[in-house]
Amino acid sequence: MQDFAELHLKPETLAQYGLPDIPYPVPATDLKSALLDKGDLPLAVMLHGLQRRSRDGEAEWQQVEPAMDRLAELLAPDDARDVVSAAGDHWWLEVGPVDLGGKLVTIQRGDALIAAITARDDGRLRVAVFRPLDAKSAEYLIGLGQVPHPEHGVCMRENNWEYALDCSAGNGNYYAADRGEAYLSYWEKGLGISWDGSDVPEWRKQLDLVARPVARVVAELGVYYTLSGNEDEEPVADAGAAERTETPAPPAWRSKRQLKRTVQGRFLGCLLGGAVGDALGAPVEFMKRAEILRRFGPKGITQYAPAYGGLGTITDDTQMTLFTAEGLIRGWVRGCFKGITTYSGVTAHAYLRWLQTQGERPTCDIDFGTDEPGWLFRQGQLHSRRAPGNTCLAALRAMSSLGEPARNDSKGCGGVMRVAPVGLFAWRMRQYESPQDAFRLGTELAALTHGHPTGALTGGVLAVLILALTDSASLREALAAAKLILRAEPGFEETLRAIEMAEELADSGLPHEEAIARLGQGWIAEEALAISIYCALVARNFKHGVILAVNHDGDSDSTGAIVGNLLGAMHGVKAIPAEWLEPLELREVITELAEDLYAFKDWAIGEYSDKEELNQRIWRKYPGF
Repeated sequence: MQDFAELHLKPETLAQYGLPDIPYPVPATDLKSALLDKGDLPLAVMLHGLQRRSRDGEAEWQQVEPAMDRLAELLAPDDARDVVSAAGDHWWLEVGPVDLGGKLVTIQRGDALIAAITARDDGRLRVAVFRPLDAKSAEYLIGLGQVPHPEHGVCMRENNWEYALDCSAGNGNYYAADRGEAYLSYWEKGLGISWDGSDVPEWRKQLDLVARPVARVVAELGVYYTLSGNEDEEPVADAGAAERTETPAPPAWRSKRQLKRTVQGRFLGCLLGGAVGDALGAPVEFMKRAEILRRFGPKGITQYAPAYGGLGTITDDTQMTLFTAEGLIRGWVRGCFKGITTYSGVTAHAYLRWLQTQGERPTCDIDFGTDEPGWLFRQGQLHSRRAPGNTCLAALRAMSSLGEPARNDSKGCGGVMRVAPVGLFAWRMRQYESPQDAFRLGTELAALTHGHPTGALTGGVLAVLILALTDSASLREALAAAKLILRAEPGFEETLRAIEMAEELADSGLPHEEAIARLGQGWIAEEALAISIYCALVARNFKHGVILAVNHDGDSDSTGAIVGNLLGAMHGVKAIPAEWLEPLELREVITELAEDLYAFKDWAIGEYSDKEELNQRIWRKYPGF
């Protein structure tokens, strides 16, 4: 996403177009051509800049709405119809009046109603819009309007309405609301009536709101969709758009056709590689580089050393990574059997089971399903404390509801170091077609324990990197895709600076130990991510990259684990030295989990499956709660 500069218009220009006197964001690269040869303003570019500016929770969003509405009016076609379809190649919405007294999913910001969404008879969506669409709101509408897959519906939901209901129940809404952004809500009994039937006065008085002209809404969606880089063509108002078939957007990298065994090797390489890097770094996690060199020689640690009573023993980094993978699979199993799921909530439940393996329990009263604990929890070697992070322990102890984001301000690396399975899971869910979904899930899972934006956004970045590498992208291509998504997020600057510094140092020719020292020690999220990216960029092979990642001052096991995830996904399991794989603790468990993370989409399970034995076996192994 481009940097924007402020364009101040002359009074006569403001009067000519009927625009209020505010600064208008225009991409710096386009500033010289802000006034075209024939004197016309770049109205769509100006509107898109205001959509981006009004995305976050600052009070300014209310001040720019009049300008957004006027720009949309200037851009809108001369179309006075009450109902119009807006569509892109892979989404479709009907814009028109809705009954605010019926079942609704709303997009809102605090007590301000932005849009109301209802179901058509066919399960597709109709939306009425009451305020100009900021970037977050437009993103919601385009995402909810995805054209359903002929077999699997919308993201495994039956139709768009079921998908909208599921999204409105997602814990990402709490995170967005806390940041002052637009978020989704569900009103089962009509606007302004709470779940128990009582009135909510500040919402009841909005029943008389009048929706904005549909042509302006279509124009706003078109501007956001086109200028955010979603497609090369503008969405169109098309009365026949409901008949479109799904045409996925191409990924942000050049995808290659791969053999099944190649991708399976990437899945194994990612999880086993992360565990190998973790185990290599475990003995030196709390050592300075000088101390490591004194103890292990001038090349540092290059083979397993004793840690936690053995050789090749993993730490809390791999433990939590395994529970991440298990939580995602159990979230999918839940959706198959119960028809609705939330991956952040089910994975939060997995993290609370990990908390139990550490001898602790949360303060909330949550059913852990002790009669059906699942396969992973029954692995006795996981019931061992391996220097767990205090932030993770404290956040999980304090979690009051499943999927609730942490209330701390931590940006320790404990959020990012465990989310590599999100990228693998996302690949199996075909999210290489929409990597924003992988980014969002990685961010949400990291935010379960780390409340600072950097502590969460680094998780989103790593998820996209693993997704892209699994899809055969180069690391440079993966980084470009991740940075593009990252720049759209509030509070992205710190993470982006760290990534770009890692890229610059990788090209600088500096000695590796000096470059890594400039990036930090890895105890905090952006430093751990940057060190890992640097080591992966300069690595001659898997072994070289992991050795670089663990021989530094700081959190050696976490940087070793993340580099192992990256290089394992990039090169596959065959790139991991046999002398590191063979003694690795829990190697068989990690292998089986990686294989299941690849296979789960092919399990013919669920309420309507006739494979009763398979249903029972999968539910016993990955019970959906």
